[in-house]
Parts: sequence; structure tokens; C-alpha cells
Amino acid sequence: MLKLRVITALVMLPVALVGFFWLEGLAFALFFGAIIALGAWEWARLAGFVGQAARCGFAVAVAILLGILYTQPGWSMPLVLLGALWWVLATALVMTYPASSRFWGGRSGSLAIGLLILVPAWLALLALKQRPNGNWLIVAVMALVWVADIGAYFFGRALGRRKLAPMVSPGKSWEGLLGGLVCSLIVTVIVGVNIGLSLPQLAASLAGAAIVVLLSVVGDLTESMFKRKAGVKDSSQLLPGHGGVLDRIDSLTAAVPVFAALLWLSGWGS
Repeated sequence: MLKLRVITALVMLPVALVGFFWLEGLAFALFFGAIIALGAWEWARLAGFVGQAARCGFAVAVAILLGILYTQPGWSMPLVLLGALWWVLATALVMTYPASSRFWGGRSGSLAIGLLILVPAWLALLALKQRPNGNWLIVAVMALVWVADIGAYFFGRALGRRKLAPMVSPGKSWEGLLGGLVCSLIVTVIVGVNIGLSLPQLAASLAGAAIVVLLSVVGDLTESMFKRKAGVKDSSQLLPGHGGVLDRIDSLTAAVPVFAALLWLSGWGS
């Protein structure tokens, strides 16, 4: 299994790097739109649609919606903000699961939740890409999530005692969450000092980083919540050794729109 995971990662890494750094404009939108469409195909299964016709239909519908939104840039930031607000609500749903499942609205409501998760993430990625130093903004949000994940893993294994959301993901602990958060904040301080941020700017960066990291965990837990409800371990088997597309981007579907919304609200990055 480890060998398979490594091989898949070695194939995915250069593809992802080309997608992030080399592609621009429509090509960038299409590349990541395809990833979001695959995520939609997986999400339909988590929403309770087992048949391939329904799952493919949802993926096609999402792809068409992305195409329409690409031609209507005025909708971009309002939907990104809506997506960021969704993750605040998702926090309550995760922490009160399984009782919260009665508020999902059944299969149709679950599909609507999928739209709130996937579409703003794609729009936010396009918005970040269009900003000055857009590639590095994307790297920054991804690095925050990765550092937090790595820190949470090691702190959780060493110190984890109190379960974060035992009904959703029994392996996650409060100690791991706080450890990952501290690691990401340390990296934020190091980067902020090196690029010459003032003290108020650094304080704002730390607050923003904390929000992004904490809600990225909610992104991970939200997918876990729907997988648990659906009775599946992985969103699919598209990525050998890694599960599905959603299993790899769940944290980022929350982190990217929240990061983009905070940048927009603060006026930074423009």
C-alpha cells in the first residue's frame, strides 16, 4: 500500500505543479474545473446516489455551472463569501453529528451542500490566481493546510487524549488540532518577519492563518461526516492508495475560499 501511495503521489505532484504554475486563464479554469467535476461525481455518492447515471449527471451539471460562472465574473466574490460562511455553519453540523443529519435535507439537500463545498473553492482558486503573486498566494494557503496537517498528525500521536469529533473522525484529537495550529502560526511568523510585515500586519496575518487552519479542519471533518453517513471509507478509488479526489482536497475546499474571502475583506493582495 505504501509503495502504491508513493507511486501515485509521484505521478500527481508534477501534474499538480504544472496545473498551478504553468496554466493560465481558461486552461487553468478547465484543469481545476475537471478536478471539481470529479469531486462532484464522488460527492453524489456520499449524498446517497449510487447509480452512475445520477452521479455523472451531477458532475456534468456542476461542470456546466462552472462554465456559466466563468463567463459571469461578477458572481465570483459573492459566492466565495457565501462559501466561506457555509464553513461556519458546517462547524456546528460536524460538532453535533449525528443529530445534525436531520438538517441536511435528504439527498437533494446533500447535493446542495456539495455545491456549497465545491463551487466556491473553484471560484476562490481562480480569484487567487488572478491576483498579483497569485501562484504564491495559492502556495501559501496550501502550505498552511499541509503544515497544520503534519503538525496535527505528530502532536496527535504523541499527546492526543481528548477526541475532537468522535462521532465523525475518532482519530482526531484536540491536542492534534492545537499542535497543528501552533505549527502553522510559527510558519506564518517566520514568513511574515522575512517579508517585512509590520506588527499590525503580522497580527492580522496570524489571526487570518488561525481562521483558515481551523476551518480547513472543518472541511476535512465535513467530508468524513458524509462518508460515515454513507458507510464508505473513501470517496472513491480514483487515486490508487489515496482514495478519491475529495479525500485529497477536503481541507482545501474550506481553506481556499476562506483565505480568498479574508484577503478580499482586508484589501490585501491587490
